[in-house]
Amino acid sequence: MGIPLRPMAARSVYREVPPPPGLEAVLACGWHGRTGWARPLRVLPDGCADLVWDGDALTVVVTVGAPLRLWVPAEASRVGVRLRCGAAAAVLGTSMPELPAGATRLSDLWGADARRAEEDLATTDDPEVQRGILETLVARRSASPGRRVLAAVQALGATTRTSDVAVGISERALRRHFVHAVGAGPKQLQRVRRFQRFLGLLEPLAAGRTSLAGVAAGLGYADQSHLGRECRRLSGSSPAALVRVAEKFQTAPGSARHDRPHVPSHHRGAR
Repeated sequence: MGIPLRPMAARSVYREVPPPPGLEAVLACGWHGRTGWARPLRVLPDGCADLVWDGDALTVVVTVGAPLRLWVPAEASRVGVRLRCGAAAAVLGTSMPELPAGATRLSDLWGADARRAEEDLATTDDPEVQRGILETLVARRSASPGRRVLAAVQALGATTRTSDVAVGISERALRRHFVHAVGAGPKQLQRVRRFQRFLGLLEPLAAGRTSLAGVAAGLGYADQSHLGRECRRLSGSSPAALVRVAEKFQTAPGSARHDRPHVPSHHRGAR
């Protein structure tokens, strides 16, 4: 989940919609974003991959273990679908470690199918129609993600021990499946998902309804210092710095709550 590191003006827009029936196993959501104004953008890792149309190219975007830094132009518009964590390798037809962090032209993976989709996307400015084109493109792949990996990914959201999710399979075999499907081992993904849960608590932290020490304990960090080290590795900022931004975001005039701003050039983003 991307968290804005600057308050968003009203003209910056991001909206998510649930996946259509039949694609819930491979899609987490669809989305549409508009930048609003030119600025540098920090993209926080979440372990997901998105198919993104930016008006010029259709790309697959991956963020796994470290933040990305981008410059986004003013009034840039993006439409995308987010592949469910653990489903991307099956949908894309490639092992995730073979894809670099950032954006890869989808036509490099899917050839003519992706180029035809780009032609269709270029014929309309309607984000709902464009999202439908992307959903149809994914549906035609008839992908079947490994249920064991998907279940293990889901289980990582409820435990801090990666050994707890290796049910009926060795930890070594589970790691091999994870690396192929996600681009990271269970331990790395667990770190990212726990960090995402911390980001989801920035608002109560900013409002003073909880404390960093309490959040660190509740999320299973060894202590508050451990939380701080993880925040710096995965975002480049301290927990306190992220909380201060959330405070500004809550009080910014004309700002609106966007759960996952996704308006940068190809990426899930954090201002």
